[in-house]
Amino acid sequence: MQFDIRRFDIYRKIPKDLTQPTTTGAAISLICITFISTLLLIELYYFITPDVVSELFVDVPESGIADRIPVHLDVTVLGINCPFLGIDIQDDLGRHEVGFLENTVRTPDNSGAGCRINATFKIARVPGNFHISTHSAAMQPANADMKHVIHDLTFGDSIKGFRQIPNRRAFHPLRRFNNTNRPNDASHDYLMKIVPTIYENLRGLRRYPYQFTFFYREYTPHQHGMVPAIWFRYDIIPITVKYTERRQKFYAFITSICAVVGGSFTVASILDSLIFTASELFKKFELGKMT
Repeated sequence: MQFDIRRFDIYRKIPKDLTQPTTTGAAISLICITFISTLLLIELYYFITPDVVSELFVDVPESGIADRIPVHLDVTVLGINCPFLGIDIQDDLGRHEVGFLENTVRTPDNSGAGCRINATFKIARVPGNFHISTHSAAMQPANADMKHVIHDLTFGDSIKGFRQIPNRRAFHPLRRFNNTNRPNDASHDYLMKIVPTIYENLRGLRRYPYQFTFFYREYTPHQHGMVPAIWFRYDIIPITVKYTERRQKFYAFITSICAVVGGSFTVASILDSLIFTASELFKKFELGKMT
């Protein structure tokens, strides 16, 4: 007896002459195909788009010395000319720089009455502050109005190009912060909590931006014998947040595809069968064949 491999065929074919197409079956088939196509596109989108997984840990440098944090500051002071303004930097390690000018660009603004300061510098990972003031000027201006607009303030690496990074606003909460409605003689104080962050994409490329929150307060410095300034006081949180991009496993994607296709065809087949059976029973009832 000759062996016939067709015995193992569990998908037996029914001759076309024994099948009966219906309008309802065609409508269900079209709806089913549209539904499956939509779900497949959604599954493909989520497979291509990586998930971002977050974790928290305490980052302790083995040498006890951590890298310095890059800072980018872009502020316009509306009422004081550029020659009077400078950046002062202080921290708990004893650093005290007055009139920091390295990597600093001062551009006249507000029809020459004000100044836009764009600066890049580094700070140690210890509590400290940097402030815009007239402390480094040879003589103080007659007007000490420190009303200002913060165009941007960021710590660490840029997150440009990392579209999947969550909570983007937390990396530059002071962007376009307008502080021009305060008293003329007020000193402005921004108290910030900085959170170290690591972002790693699918290719293993890492960026080290910093999230931060801030609290604003103002006071009148003349009462304490001081001149107005714009203070940025910071403290470093010892907890590091790490975001890692991860893509869905390929076998999980294939399993989802099979579940979508198989499940949709099964449900559509059951629905078509129920409708066809109900239709046949209704026709028999009309012909009086139901007893």
